[in-house]
Amino acid sequence: MSDFKFNVLLYSDGSQQAFSAAVYAANLLKNMPNMHLTIVQVQEGEDGSAGTEYRWIDTWPVSPTAEWMKRVIETDTNVKELYTDILTTTNGIFTERVRNVSHHVIHCNPSITDTVDALLEYAEENHFKLIIMGTRGLTTLKGLIFGCLAHNVLNRSPIPVLLIKKLPQDFIDGYCSA
Repeated sequence: MSDFKFNVLLYSDGSQQAFSAAVYAANLLKNMPNMHLTIVQVQEGEDGSAGTEYRWIDTWPVSPTAEWMKRVIETDTNVKELYTDILTTTNGIFTERVRNVSHHVIHCNPSITDTVDALLEYAEENHFKLIIMGTRGLTTLKGLIFGCLAHNVLNRSPIPVLLIKKLPQDFIDGYCSA
């Protein structure tokens, strides 16, 4: 039983929601010795095939929104320090468990449907046991109107999906102090 690997896919798009999902995944990784985490990024590509490896630590956050960066950079010192603590802790866990963390880029068309298809195909082919994603927490109606990648993955995936909303402050405090 010691050879069993619990393969987890973390979808990362550089958003604030993906950051919360990464923090949660890092917390699981820290507490589960048999967990193997693959951080997946989807990029636009013509052939729709699986792509190359990348170094998460060099690209995190992958493509932060201007709003997110404004909140991090132009806010009070306490928020900047908290963000730095969270990022440092998360990177530390990923670095500490580097043999249990891999990174992959999937290339596909940029539509929600194609992204969901590519992500689920990759997850099934590589025998993942869990998919972790961040979500903005849109209601079902808003998700239908505006389209929501996380809810599409949740509804179509044969693999369990863990959706992470913004992490509560007590979780962050405990995470950073551990």
